[in-house]
Amino acid sequence: MDGHALTVGEQDELISEAMAKDASRLRNFIRRRVGDAGEAEDVLQDVFYELIESYRLLRPVEQVSAWLFRVARNRITDLFRKKRPELLGDVLHVAEDGDELTLEDMLPSPDEGPDAAFARGVLLETLEELPPEQSWVFVQHEVMGRSFKELEEESGVSVNTLLSRKRYAVLSLRERLKGVYEDM
Repeated sequence: MDGHALTVGEQDELISEAMAKDASRLRNFIRRRVGDAGEAEDVLQDVFYELIESYRLLRPVEQVSAWLFRVARNRITDLFRKKRPELLGDVLHVAEDGDELTLEDMLPSPDEGPDAAFARGVLLETLEELPPEQSWVFVQHEVMGRSFKELEEESGVSVNTLLSRKRYAVLSLRERLKGVYEDM
């Protein structure tokens, strides 16, 4: 930028160029991380809204592409943070007697002492950081002991995709837990 204030027309042109140049890559980036197409589109719209707002507040963005992807990562993180309560309260299993079992019920109780509380916190935080489709398949397969065939029938997602999602979940969990172990 050469220091002069941009006119609304110049702002509109820069915004349009950025949207045209980066919309497809940005949409794909968001879509890979957000399982729901509607939520992914909402995130994309939020990112472009922030770009427009930045220009309107006379804070033009120098590295537009990098800025857009950084804002997208932040919006995706915000989206997953909003979803956190769902993970704990999701009913994972309904027993024959009608009792519902949630992830909350299956984790170590914080009342069992500091080690249990710490383990519970690390597991929850790590699961919550995963994309929802990864945490779902991990919990369903590892915690609930359900087969990939059952999960395929329930979700309509292929076994190969479920295996891939679980693999990424395991790698993420392993990396996170390794870091926690090394810190101790």
